[in-house]
Amino acid sequence: QVQLVESGGGLVQAGGSLRLSCAASIRTFSTYAMGWFRQAPGKEREFVAAVIWRSGITRYADSVKGRFTVSGDNAKNAAYLQMISLRPEDTAVYYCALAPLAGKWDYWGQGTQVTVSS
Repeated sequence: QVQLVESGGGLVQAGGSLRLSCAASIRTFSTYAMGWFRQAPGKEREFVAAVIWRSGITRYADSVKGRFTVSGDNAKNAAYLQMISLRPEDTAVYYCALAPLAGKWDYWGQGTQVTVSS
């Protein structure tokens, strides 16, 4: 069974930074991508960022471009989300996800809370 474990969430003031980590229990080099999603209270889960392993291509939601950086490390079976210039609207539970194939986010972590105070 595939497990994804996130860490690095917390409380930060607006303008601050956080780095999220996600560790996978399988060899990520054989999968398509790892990504990050978030869900704020009363809202649907939304895509944040992803890294496609084979090409190294990264993708971002418009709302985080220029502030968030996604990266991955196949040797460690891990992905990261560096977040800077955080805003109160970034407050959400952040989930790590893994796609074995393109477009199929089949595996999810338990989520980590990020709270940005104004």
